[in-house]
Amino acid sequence: MSQRQVLQVFEQYQKSRMQFVQTMAELASKPQNIETLQNAGVMSLLRPLLLDVVPTIQQNAALALGRLADHSDELAEAVVKGGLLPQLLFSMEAQNRFYKKAAAFVLRAVAKHSPGLAQAVVACGGVDALVLSLEELDPGVKEAATFALGYIARHNAQLSQAVVDAGAVPLLVLCLQEPEVAVKRIAASTLSDISKHTPELAHTVVDAGAIAHLAQMILNPDAKLKRQVLSALCQISKHSVSLAEMVVEADIFPVALACIRDPDEFVKKNVTTLMREVVKHSPELAQLIVNSGGLAAVVDYLGDCRGNVRLPGIMMLGYVAAQAENLAMAVIVTKGVSQLALCLSEEPEDHIKAATAWAIGQIGRHTPEHARAVGMADLLPRLLELYLDSNSSEDLQVKCKRALKSVLQKCTHLLALEPLLYQAPSNILKHVVCQFSKVLPHDSKARRLFVTSGGLKKVQEIQAEAGSELQEYITSINNCYPEEIVRYYSPGYSEVLLERMEKYQPS
Repeated sequence: MSQRQVLQVFEQYQKSRMQFVQTMAELASKPQNIETLQNAGVMSLLRPLLLDVVPTIQQNAALALGRLADHSDELAEAVVKGGLLPQLLFSMEAQNRFYKKAAAFVLRAVAKHSPGLAQAVVACGGVDALVLSLEELDPGVKEAATFALGYIARHNAQLSQAVVDAGAVPLLVLCLQEPEVAVKRIAASTLSDISKHTPELAHTVVDAGAIAHLAQMILNPDAKLKRQVLSALCQISKHSVSLAEMVVEADIFPVALACIRDPDEFVKKNVTTLMREVVKHSPELAQLIVNSGGLAAVVDYLGDCRGNVRLPGIMMLGYVAAQAENLAMAVIVTKGVSQLALCLSEEPEDHIKAATAWAIGQIGRHTPEHARAVGMADLLPRLLELYLDSNSSEDLQVKCKRALKSVLQKCTHLLALEPLLYQAPSNILKHVVCQFSKVLPHDSKARRLFVTSGGLKKVQEIQAEAGSELQEYITSINNCYPEEIVRYYSPGYSEVLLERMEKYQPS
């Protein structure tokens, strides 16, 4: 056999390997093929090809493995148990940018499924290899490595710490400064995933100078980048007053408020969430957001959207109102109460209704004036209705009950209270009757209206235990009226009159 014939055999072998891995990579991209490939033992056949002498074969083998691992946690587990990760990383340092991208994709595909699989990537040295890839000149390699680090960091604080300990954060901040928008997006997303777990991790991101670079990109025309930038600022702000102050000090308000009118739904949601995370910490931070026009912007936002995207706006109003009387009044003045009333009537999901009930309670709990605004919006009967509805979730019932009690204890607007006399169970009714017992002794006009509207009659019909708080409140109300008036509206008094009439003998 001639030398040429011998070489032809090797060439044919190489072509066959190439054709095999390219076909496997293509087939693995279609979910309907995965089970067949798995049953045919594709993992064990791809394994030696990760160390092939031909770089293109290595790249395609890694790409096929990544697509398989991405499909399910079962296949990702098979990649780990098959010992494929060390082989993948062995070639990562020496190979070209195409292989590095494919290898980073495999690590991402494995890590995304669970903390256990992400830990397997950390244990085999995957994080260190990915951090080295952040120093590559090729933006595609940086993007793929950053993506994989984000999937590792998002699971829990321990994994996020592993990413930090490998020295990723300063390099991720440098990625924010890359000209490629795709690299900026993934870097912002990964910094968000690192920051979200603990104040310490968020401080690491802040100390690397991330806030200033994130703040510069708030008004970038790319919607996906704005989403990730605002998300990262949210995750930093949420942990403490000091972190929220650092974000605010980067002069992101009122600049960020322009995002609330963005066409992208997630940009609007994320900037509203950012405001929510800032205002919850202190009255001073809440006042800053109010002064920058944030309150009015959120009220308008709630009127323009539906569903889960309303939730951060609802909670933002609640947190602002919770901080101080004047801030709660600012919510009322900007028509926040009427907007929350719409949310309560329009939203079908119990968790959104529960957040709305909580926010209403935060507004109405301060003074009679605050409670009056809630009462005049006809929210008390609605809260009671949701509290009594057996189909309401337990959380919704609890939130409605708390909101009712906190508002009722301040409410002196009797017209708003009166419908509850006829509907409320005893645990709520005592708060309603208590408010009447406080107001009626000092308001003659209210006493007259209470009789003509049927309120006094209803109070006489309430069954209260002797010596109970409810009985004391009823007695207090009755003491506001002549004895014969109280007797007249007491149950059974008409029968007594009829009986007396029958027994009466005219002279």
